Amino acid sequence: MTIPIVPKLLRAHLGELAANDGRIDGRKQWEGRELDVKHSVLPRAEGSARVRMGDTIVFAGVKFQIMQPYPDRPNQGGLMCSAEVRPIAGRHWEAGPPSPESIELGRVVDRGIRESGCIDVDSLCIIPGEKAWQVILDLFAISDDGNLFDAFALAGITALRNATIPAERFEVGEDEPLTLSKTPIMCSYHRVGGRFVYDASGREELGGDERIHITLGDDDNVHSLQKGLKGIFTADEFAEIMGHACDRTKELRELIN
Repeated sequence: MTIPIVPKLLRAHLGELAANDGRIDGRKQWEGRELDVKHSVLPRAEGSARVRMGDTIVFAGVKFQIMQPYPDRPNQGGLMCSAEVRPIAGRHWEAGPPSPESIELGRVVDRGIRESGCIDVDSLCIIPGEKAWQVILDLFAISDDGNLFDAFALAGITALRNATIPAERFEVGEDEPLTLSKTPIMCSYHRVGGRFVYDASGREELGGDERIHITLGDDDNVHSLQKGLKGIFTADEFAEIMGHACDRTKELRELIN
């Protein structure tokens, strides 16, 4: 497969910048973009958040519905997470059914939250075997300038931390906050110019190679680890990435707590 001329030239430019410890927007290798996080921004959602990471802008909304528990888990509620990237977000996104890329976004964010066990699914049970709460986390991107994974994950956990179970509306009790026992945070890294960088921008993703997404818990436990695209990384590279992820997730956790 031939490489389009623009990405080919872009890759060469990114390699030259990396050789001089530079990036296309002037950041250092492990430096993130300017970050702005706001919660309770969608009045019709039970919990919501907006995250702006550079020129990447995403929203997260939480809704609840009553489900019948699965036969093998009669005392548990559920979590459902989906991601949607609107065509307005960027020229490479199109209208229509969910693309493989948006499906991957939703699944990677879902895995980090689900595997952390931050939501006590047993507490979501209303009547064993009959009724339980299903938490629905919807993620929407309106501007994609790279690293939608981290933006979605941060918006998702922020929205969940500020969600209220609408029991009164469903006539099954009194409203109460959704309790989270942990705050899982994702950090993503992309190989750009032959080295891994944190929080890749849109142009860095276009001219980059493999990527890795790490979700860590409050105690630095690894809740999920996802590699994307073709390529490999060495043990030393992974150790360096993990060290930065441990420090960065602590900073982000303090921000949203």
